[in-house]
Amino acid sequence: MELKDFLNQNDCFAVNAGARLVEVREGYARAEMTVTSEHLNAGRVCQGGALFTLADLAMAAVMNSHGKLTLSIGSTISFLHSAVEGDTLVAEAVETVNHHKIPYIEVKIRNQHGELVCAFAGMAYRKAQDFVI
Repeated sequence: MELKDFLNQNDCFAVNAGARLVEVREGYARAEMTVTSEHLNAGRVCQGGALFTLADLAMAAVMNSHGKLTLSIGSTISFLHSAVEGDTLVAEAVETVNHHKIPYIEVKIRNQHGELVCAFAGMAYRKAQDFVI
């Protein structure tokens, strides 16, 4: 089983949020999510936690794309443009620094018009043990 398929089946929170990985390769991942009414906050725009979940799923794929169990130790997100119901969001994650212990990943989420919805950055801790699929 590929990492993409494993995470799409076993990252229960992301699955329940409607986020799914569409591409994963070493150092890169792309995830997608369509904003539904369940994603909206009281202001009728996509809730920040839903955007964070999409970015976090893409980051998890990148972090673990080298085959070693890697866990997030910190991340930040900046909301730059609102997403609304019906928007198709694409998160592209790139491993900016492939450090053997503390990799650094950047994620950009764009809507179907190419507008930057949010920018996300995270660091992780890479363990010696393999990521078992």
